[in-house]
Amino acid sequence: MRERFTEALKEAVKSQDKIRISTLRLITAAIKDRDIAARGADRGDGATDEQVLEILAKMVKQRHEAAATYEEAGRLELAEQELAEIAVIEEFLPTQLSDEEITVAVNQAIAETEAATLKDMGKVMGVLKSKYAGQMDFGKAGGQVKAQLG
Repeated sequence: MRERFTEALKEAVKSQDKIRISTLRLITAAIKDRDIAARGADRGDGATDEQVLEILAKMVKQRHEAAATYEEAGRLELAEQELAEIAVIEEFLPTQLSDEEITVAVNQAIAETEAATLKDMGKVMGVLKSKYAGQMDFGKAGGQVKAQLG
């Protein structure tokens, strides 16, 4: 995945796409931060592809929240910039699961973990996060798990 970011950054610099350049630099900086944290804690060479997907998903969520805040404040140009950054980040994420696919995945995870009560929610979410990192909205999935177990 790192090679994809490097190549995309080179292409963005050549085409002088400022938003794409800044977004890709933010992504690589976040990955380097995770690498440094992993090395400092003696957990291997750096961020895995799964961790990179988590970083990207977190970045998308942060930008959605920022865009909503900017829209409420009437700062539409800043909201548009956040949305443009989201589009760049999402290019590197796997295809997102639909609501129906999330429901199927939640049902499978509940069956797999033999979850019966809300106390088992952590196990179910752990299975979902390990299998579907970067592919689903875990807020929606958590709501469905809670509804089924509660």
